[in-house]
Amino acid sequence: MSYVILDLEWNGAFSKSAQKFVNEIIEFGAVKLDKKLNVVDTFSSLISPKIGKRLSGKVKQLTKINFEELVDGGVDFFTAADSFAKFLGDSTLMTWGTSDIHALIENYLFYTKDYHIPFLKSYCDLQEYCQRALDRYDAANQMGLGVCAELLGIEFSEDEQHRAEADALLSRECLVKLIDKYPVSSCVLKADCEEFYRRMMFKNYFVTDLNTPGIDKENLKFNCDLCGKRARRVKKWKLHNKNFTSDFYCKSCDHKFTARVSFKRRYDGIKVNRRIIEKKKEQPEVENKAAVQQ
Repeated sequence: MSYVILDLEWNGAFSKSAQKFVNEIIEFGAVKLDKKLNVVDTFSSLISPKIGKRLSGKVKQLTKINFEELVDGGVDFFTAADSFAKFLGDSTLMTWGTSDIHALIENYLFYTKDYHIPFLKSYCDLQEYCQRALDRYDAANQMGLGVCAELLGIEFSEDEQHRAEADALLSRECLVKLIDKYPVSSCVLKADCEEFYRRMMFKNYFVTDLNTPGIDKENLKFNCDLCGKRARRVKKWKLHNKNFTSDFYCKSCDHKFTARVSFKRRYDGIKVNRRIIEKKKEQPEVENKAAVQQ
């Protein structure tokens, strides 16, 4: 099996015809790997913008690309996409995170009114793969490419990051470091089906109603962080910044603590994040009275 790691750069541009902002792709960069993960070919293409009339300051700063460079040296989106499709062939497409897939879907939808990516057959999210291989998988806190490279002891130039081909090559180095620790096949998805697009286009959101179907009320129960015995909730759950918080009391060791829990709806189900926060000690009542008198 061969792989192609793709990285895209895009610019947020407002479309008058669609009356909305579109993440207009401005660069394709990719590396093709054989089954031993050796680089056998590379692909790079700038795209001449059709929607945006200028690049945002952030995009220029990160990519070091200027608008004139795209106009003079870029091709139209479909020319780049067709060339990339030939480059990809039957290989499994890989990207760091799903943002690049979202950008491709968005661009195809804008230009063709169809969200399907015609050349996509199988897909692997390298970000998820690396997090699982490092046993750091957390859907709520996704790992950046630079952070992963640092954890793996890979040297890279921050100045070269945020250019498509350089990021694709750095993603490949992370893959090489982890390939013997975790099977890639476990993260490869069949991509030429509607289920894949439902997964990709699903927008995660935080659940803010504890009566929502699918919420397991067992996640609202907490054991004492000192003795491990079941504690009793002494206040109603309060919602703040998408987290539910309440106070608990453990009769066994006379310990009070605050618990926090959040529920995030993802395509595969509800992700639960639970933690215990040390409860602040209240000031003695005498001190409070003294403060009032002063």
